[in-house]
Amino acid sequence: MGKAFDPSLIVDFIPTLIYYLGVTLQILAASVLLGMVIGIAAAILRVFRIPVLNQFVILYISFIRGTPILIQLFLVFYGLPAILLFINIDISRMDALYFVIITYALNNGAHFAEIFRGAIKAVDYGQTEAAYSVGMNDSQNFFRIVLPQAVRIAFPNIANSIIGSLKDTSLAFTIGVMDMMGRGETLIAATAHALEVYLSLAVIYYAVVLLFEKIFRLYEKRINRHHSVDVSVTG
Repeated sequence: MGKAFDPSLIVDFIPTLIYYLGVTLQILAASVLLGMVIGIAAAILRVFRIPVLNQFVILYISFIRGTPILIQLFLVFYGLPAILLFINIDISRMDALYFVIITYALNNGAHFAEIFRGAIKAVDYGQTEAAYSVGMNDSQNFFRIVLPQAVRIAFPNIANSIIGSLKDTSLAFTIGVMDMMGRGETLIAATAHALEVYLSLAVIYYAVVLLFEKIFRLYEKRINRHHSVDVSVTG
């Protein structure tokens, strides 16, 4: 049973929890960067319908979108070591942080793949025709003309996805990672002031999200400064 609510503890808990914000941001940054690579690669396979690989990507995206991220986290944490043991690779002692990053990278990759696929298709085909007319080949056209424009088109959805991923990192503590949420759970166990801890966490997450929204809006205005579009990051 929790103790009587004490608002003053929120002020005391926030500095303690913020100390672990770096772990949360580390998970986010690493998983987003890896997810970008996975997402762009998967989007290319989908757009160009590469045989076999296209079907594999469709299945991968469908599985990620159709299962809770908590289940994905446990599958990676328990399943990856079991699979690698078949080829005599033992990663059972690997830091749980890496399993979290792998899980979130795969999750982000699936969502980014669909975002980039839609953005690539949204690029005016006239741009491709213009590229061919000046002698560019398929690869040059895609990486110099299509992809940069697709990134600009995709940015609002990417930004929203990153913010969603930030909030999802709160599940990392379930496999023993000592991030903000994990430290919050230890505080609850030590003090029995659960409400104050969760309110402190809510304040920190909300403040970080507001900061991210501001940064994303400024960046979107910058990349769209030569285009007549509405800024729409995070709604």
